[in-house]
Amino acid sequence: MDHIRISRIGVFAYHGLHAEENRLGQRFYISLDCGLDLRAAGSADDYAQTVCYATLAERVQEVAVSQQFKIIEGLAEAIAAACLREFAILQEIKVTVEKPGAPVAAILDSICVEITRKRSS
Repeated sequence: MDHIRISRIGVFAYHGLHAEENRLGQRFYISLDCGLDLRAAGSADDYAQTVCYATLAERVQEVAVSQQFKIIEGLAEAIAAACLREFAILQEIKVTVEKPGAPVAAILDSICVEITRKRSS
């Protein structure tokens, strides 16, 4: 399987369990690893046979800022579902959601969730 990867799309959104997170908002970084067959697009050098990277990034931003989730697992699921629904060429998608400002009593760089979803046959 071939892959299109987009790393660390930054969004400012209002996801979280705590009232402060929902009121103040925070940064999230979302990465995609899209599994698909790019043979036809590459052989023909044909943009119409691949996925528009800009549209993928826009979809991530749209889902992340237009909905509110208590947990980043829910955000990852919604992004995966939206991308699989919109882009028929995708066979699978891995979505990573990073929450660098997670309210955890530890010094850490980031908390993240990574899910992989495949198209149903």
